[in-house]
Amino acid sequence: MHLINFKDLTGQQLMEIIDKSIEVKRNPEKYRNALDGKSLAMIFQKTSTRTRVSFEVAMTQLGGHALYIDWRTTNFTMADIYDETQYLSRNVDCIMARLKRNADLQGMAEASRVPVINGCDEKYHPSQAIADLMAMKEKKSTLEGVKLVYIGIYNNVCNSLVEGCTKTGVKITTVTPIFNEPSRDEELLENARKTGLYETTLNVKEAVKDADFVYTDTWIDMEFFLDPKYAEEKEKRIKLMMPYQINKELLKESNAYVMHDMPIHRGYEISPDVIESSKSIIYEQSENRLYSAKAILLKLLGKY
Repeated sequence: MHLINFKDLTGQQLMEIIDKSIEVKRNPEKYRNALDGKSLAMIFQKTSTRTRVSFEVAMTQLGGHALYIDWRTTNFTMADIYDETQYLSRNVDCIMARLKRNADLQGMAEASRVPVINGCDEKYHPSQAIADLMAMKEKKSTLEGVKLVYIGIYNNVCNSLVEGCTKTGVKITTVTPIFNEPSRDEELLENARKTGLYETTLNVKEAVKDADFVYTDTWIDMEFFLDPKYAEEKEKRIKLMMPYQINKELLKESNAYVMHDMPIHRGYEISPDVIESSKSIIYEQSENRLYSAKAILLKLLGKY
């Protein structure tokens, strides 16, 4: 079993991973040796803070070992990804990869003898969405009937949220003036629409009024934020998106908790005072990446 997105998981299976994440958080000692002697290869073609830290610490706290692999220092840069993965998967028990292209991740999963976890590509970010749903369930005790409003660029994180929410009973409304085309997955959106739990609007003030959670993400992909070649597009996005910033004015009639998957660009997609407000669960949400990583690893390695 791989975790590339949520397409092969039922809502019940996804809830089991979310509930296991919460259990692991509450009872860390119970799982201290669950992955004794196991090794996880972590391949990064893109930068990372939370994904690397969470999976590496997760393996350590579960009694296993994580091997950090920078794509640029390996022969993945020059050889066929299928061949390199065939070799790698004979040495480790699981692979977590953050790649630029979902097609490459699919090729890796096809070649691998062991489970492959998507650590984020241009289409999906499943481990992030599991941590998000976990944070929401911790606050509300249930996911059924909860309302989440996602405001920002429609991207890979949004895909996994739409898929995860509609499979677990959460109503999700997206307010996304810009659609990041590399992230487009019409099959995913069509399936989400069929549930009746997914809708989209540009009326941001109306959307947040009865929201339980308001969620945002960076307007600029992490690898482009400081790239001078992307400066013109960056300015264009900022101008278009500023009316959709999460700030006190937007939330003045809302009692929603505030979420952000990080990294945060303060003063752009979210104002600093909202980040630090009493309704912000951003840092709790990010801490949950550790427990969701543990639950994913335990599931894929057959430990529950």
